[in-house]
Amino acid sequence: MHSFFFGLGKRSKSVALMFVMLTGASTTLTEAKAAEVLNIYSHRQPFLIKPFIDAYTAKTGTEVNIVFASKGLAQRLEAEGTRSPADIVLTVDIARLSVYAEKDLLAPVRSEALEKNIPAHLRDPGGHWFAFSKRARVLAVSKSAPEAGKISRYEDLAAPKWKGRICSRPGSHVYNRALIASILHANGSEKAETWARGVVANLARRPQGNDRAQVKAIHEGVCDIAIINSYYFGALKHSDKPDQREWAKSIDLVFPNQGDRGTHVNISGGGVAKHSKNKPEAVRFLEFLTSKEAQQLYGSINFEYPVNPEVPILSELRSWGTFSEDKMPIGRIAELANEAQKIIDRVRW
Repeated sequence: MHSFFFGLGKRSKSVALMFVMLTGASTTLTEAKAAEVLNIYSHRQPFLIKPFIDAYTAKTGTEVNIVFASKGLAQRLEAEGTRSPADIVLTVDIARLSVYAEKDLLAPVRSEALEKNIPAHLRDPGGHWFAFSKRARVLAVSKSAPEAGKISRYEDLAAPKWKGRICSRPGSHVYNRALIASILHANGSEKAETWARGVVANLARRPQGNDRAQVKAIHEGVCDIAIINSYYFGALKHSDKPDQREWAKSIDLVFPNQGDRGTHVNISGGGVAKHSKNKPEAVRFLEFLTSKEAQQLYGSINFEYPVNPEVPILSELRSWGTFSEDKMPIGRIAELANEAQKIIDRVRW
């Protein structure tokens, strides 16, 4: 700097100084502009995430890029290490989310807004991950079988009276494995395995398909009861495919265990990538996801329940029935996943 000024007249020095200041300011502005970019790695499909990104960009001016993949993002993030461009990870199901935590791919976050807006049982005590929406694991029951609507607990599914009347996707799917983990937490290993064995004995067919396929099977008379995630009911009810709307008309929903621990819920969630280059903005985005605007988007776009207790549940979701949720620490599901899988293997679900 000093050698640059040497030999210049007073006026020339002033001009040169102004040039350097402006150049420095320009660099600062460029860096600030670059800082207003967020890169998201998402397991959630782009059409589900785009409305949130659009709303956030409109609110803040931040440019948001998204990489979508149903599998392999944790491995990619791990391989990229400090070179990773990712600022945020978004996924569904606590088991998938916990993979990132176990691999030490998420940065610890402390945020008054996140701690205020998300109940303690739906976030990591260390601040590595947070829930942003909930889905209930409910029972779909045939309207043609009124007695099936009298089921009140998950435990009832093992009763011999339902032999040949239950449909389910494979037990090893993360949704069912999480349910079994919640029963392990509530009832212990022996009772959980006895329950799972009873459910398998009551299946109307080999476990297959996704949750939509179970509702279709009820519509076709294959079975009277199925275990599904609540948002599938909304997706079918409002589908642009007439046949799927007919499937939805065939069922009612039962929210189990309202007389004791509450209905099992799972989450969509996320966290800040460990090597994010823009952690403050990443935290601000996570905080936005717990705001009233974003929480209502979860309900209107994907029929999911808000995690923020101050945000009212949308009327469409309320019309399916109100319920109390199981408030077991959601992280326990991931901790019990291996034990749950061993039960699934032993009972051949």
